[in-house]
Amino acid sequence: MSLNGSRNAADGPAVPMSPEDLVDAARAAVAAGGREVLVHARTPCGRESLSPRVVGPLLEALRDAGLGAGAGVRGGPGPGGGVAVSAPVSVGSEPDRAGRSARVRSWTVLPDRAVVRFAEPGARELAEELLERGVAVDAEVAVGGSPEPLARFLAWPVRDPARVRLVAEPASADPGPVAELLRRLPPVPVLLFGRGPAAWPVLGLAARYGTGARIGVGDVLHLPDGRAARSNAELVAAAVRAREVTSAGSR
Repeated sequence: MSLNGSRNAADGPAVPMSPEDLVDAARAAVAAGGREVLVHARTPCGRESLSPRVVGPLLEALRDAGLGAGAGVRGGPGPGGGVAVSAPVSVGSEPDRAGRSARVRSWTVLPDRAVVRFAEPGARELAEELLERGVAVDAEVAVGGSPEPLARFLAWPVRDPARVRLVAEPASADPGPVAELLRRLPPVPVLLFGRGPAAWPVLGLAARYGTGARIGVGDVLHLPDGRAARSNAELVAAAVRAREVTSAGSR
């Protein structure tokens, strides 16, 4: 689940901002059925940051709460009931390409996974650096828009498919582009997500094709019936119900 994304306090009370609020939101969302936590670390003034002084304490707080590699395995709940903790490494957090690499090298506390947007320059090199540090990579691409980020990912010689996942954002709920994507992919796991009005239809596509799915106030602020979501946990609970209904209907 995307706990906060690029949102800020102006987006409403459902968006957790402080480390304490993010920990509380993560716990409640996991209790509602969430299996992974994606967080955008922020400075006290609300700016996204990749600084080890900002990322490290947030990751430690999440793990102290029983989330992350300290309690389980990468990619989802492990034998100890852990939940993977992901962090984005993007232009939003650090505009400079060399600066992003330097920040990753400076981390003393590592996330389980890191989101790398393949629409941004230097994505392949950044993904390789993360893998070398032991961080699994979520390669984010758009589907149905510009073909360049997906082509860049497909041209990447993935040497360790078990530690790479494609995180795809379809432009619409049209199943055609998603079906074509799944036919072309190397043997890596796939997670689908949508933003705003596309979030719930794309969740249905994920259930239809048996891929992973993502939800949370970082992606959408409303429930399927149009009501404003009060929390990440409420979104996750609605997503679990919607996925169960879609899966039952496809049997």
